[in-house]
Amino acid sequence: MTAVTAEGPLPAIVDRAAWQDRLDQLLTREKAHTREGDAIAAARRRLPMTEVDPQMPLTGAHGTVSLLDMFEGRRQLLTYLHMWHDGKPAEQQCEGCTFFTGHALELSYLHSRDVTYATICEGPYSESARYRDFMDWKMPWYSAGESAEKLLAGRHFGAYACFLRHGDRVFETYWTTGRGTEAGATSYHLLDLTVFGRQETWEDSPRGWPQRFAPDGDNFRSDGRPTAQWSRLKAGRCDDLHG
Repeated sequence: MTAVTAEGPLPAIVDRAAWQDRLDQLLTREKAHTREGDAIAAARRRLPMTEVDPQMPLTGAHGTVSLLDMFEGRRQLLTYLHMWHDGKPAEQQCEGCTFFTGHALELSYLHSRDVTYATICEGPYSESARYRDFMDWKMPWYSAGESAEKLLAGRHFGAYACFLRHGDRVFETYWTTGRGTEAGATSYHLLDLTVFGRQETWEDSPRGWPQRFAPDGDNFRSDGRPTAQWSRLKAGRCDDLHG
């Protein structure tokens, strides 16, 4: 049930005991969801793996490097495969990849588990690295270049790919795209805790709840740009990708 005010619908108002009772009922489902997530993660850890070319060339800050080099000496590599629109200005770059990449800020916990995090961008290094600098992202950044087709093996950018190093051999252990990329989207997970949720049109929400965003890219944009770009522009950062 909902209550209607001048500002729009609101959740029903009950006393604290009734509220706690409903919260406890939901907690039972949340615990089941968590346990199922743990079971899926356990199955993920038992997947087989497939070997890939460790010398696959990519472009980094200091020129050509191999996929093996990207591990930075660690045993595991977690990559986000960042989509790129060739020749387009910053405001027309992929809003979804900007959203997901922008959440990868603190990498020390991954490093402590022997995991290197890096972005592999679809676009040329010079342009895409300027975008990385404009966004003030600090993770290692690489361009797939001519290795894109070999890296993707018929798939597409806008995904996570995980690799394991065994000596000088490299194996791909997991890949996910679509809503699988929400694994890195802290903002989405936090919004799911709030009463109005993500405010996207597909969500099952009570009648009258704000649902201003369609899941067509509009959910990651504000006033014609990827939402996160506005704070960078306000801070005086240059978004010229060709300067």
